[in-house]
This record gives sequence, C-alpha cells and structure tokens, in this order.
Amino acid sequence: MTREEKSIAIEGLAAQLASSNIVYLADISGLNAETTSNLRRACFKAGMKLEVVKNTLLAKAMETSDNDYGDLPSVLKGNTAIFISDTANAPGKIIKEFRKKSDKPVFKGAYINSEIYIGDNLLDSLASLKSKEEVIGEIIGLLQSPAQRVIAALKTSRGK
Repeated sequence: MTREEKSIAIEGLAAQLASSNIVYLADISGLNAETTSNLRRACFKAGMKLEVVKNTLLAKAMETSDNDYGDLPSVLKGNTAIFISDTANAPGKIIKEFRKKSDKPVFKGAYINSEIYIGDNLLDSLASLKSKEEVIGEIIGLLQSPAQRVIAALKTSRGK
C-alpha cells in the first residue's frame, strides 16, 4: 500500500468514524468463510456496517477524528473488525448471538455516544442496553397507562 492509498484509507475511516456515534471493535479472526458471510449478512439486515481494518490505519483515523476515543486505540492488536451502527445495542446483540456457536467474535471495545467501553466482560451489558426507540416506547407506555385506567374505570362505572 502506497502512502497515497494509506492516506485515502485513513480519510475514509475518519469520515466513517465522524458520521457515527456508535463504533464497536471485535476480533473475527479464525472464523471460516461461511460464518463470516453469515456475520456480514446479519450486520446488513440490522442496518450496520462491518469492515475489517488495519490497526495502524484505524488508530491514525481515530487520532484525526474530532471524537475523543480515549484508550480505545490500545485494543488495536491482532485482527480488528469495526462495526458501525446507529443503534447502541445492535452490534452487541449480534456479537453475543454469534458467540453462542463459537468463541468468536471477541469483543475488544466500543465507542458509544462519547463513552468508551473496553473489555470482553462488558459485552453482556452493552447488548442489553436499550435503544433510544425502546426507551421512548416505554415512556409513552408509562404515560398512557394511568389515562387508560381512568377511562376503563369510567366505562365500567357507567353500567352501575
């Protein structure tokens, strides 16, 4: 790879990082072609992007980005795949689902809305995060519940 190609790749990665507030890093080395294809399909269906990247290029893209990735570049060892999503828990759920069949992909770290998460032990808690839509739905349900009870009580008292 020439210097020009590297700088173009870094610019492309930096643009992807700048356009997303949710980035997961994982090691998918050792997965066979069929499993990797299934992982890519699952990511595509969930509306996220999966890309295998060079660690040095990703580290330089993180440095040039406006976002503060803190210690996240320290996990860039070995093979690294980057999951870019609009939903905070979607990559965690997919990684967790694929881990039921094998020990890969191994979660390295994540950048979620300016917060840094490092370590495979955090995968379960990240996968169980509620998305913005889920939280809004719960709030609306809670707000509607008292009104529905009042209406139901009024309807039943009419017959008496």
